[in-house]
Amino acid sequence: MRLRTVTAALAFVTLLVGALSAQPAAAASYCPNPAHAKPAKVPPDLVAPLAKAFALEPGALGAAFVRCVGPKLMGCMVGANLVCDKADQRARCRGATAWCRENPGATVIPMAATGHATIYEWSCNGRNAVPGKALVSVDGQGYIANNWKGVP
Repeated sequence: MRLRTVTAALAFVTLLVGALSAQPAAAASYCPNPAHAKPAKVPPDLVAPLAKAFALEPGALGAAFVRCVGPKLMGCMVGANLVCDKADQRARCRGATAWCRENPGATVIPMAATGHATIYEWSCNGRNAVPGKALVSVDGQGYIANNWKGVP
């Protein structure tokens, strides 16, 4: 009887260790594949690790993306002002230019006009859009750094 209990306990521990180690293995098998360097929808085997990184239940992820930076898995969740696409680092912005034509001298141009991917604070110098200070930092791949989290 005691041998059966020990065997059952060992089987349980083996299953538990396998389940716990499956998540990092999923991330490790996804990265560093160069094909995964651009944002993609979250594969089913990475939903749980990504949800954990964002402190959410897996069903609450919403629009989320993953990408690899070398061997590191990164995750991003789209939000009201959060974009997972590349940052717009251009010093010219059509939306800001249009805003300034309609609102000459505006000290602030809303993101509804500039887009949420811009890194700059925009204003109008008369009818001309002018980029101000950079509001966000950009990572080495060109994405807004604070929008992406490392996924363990």
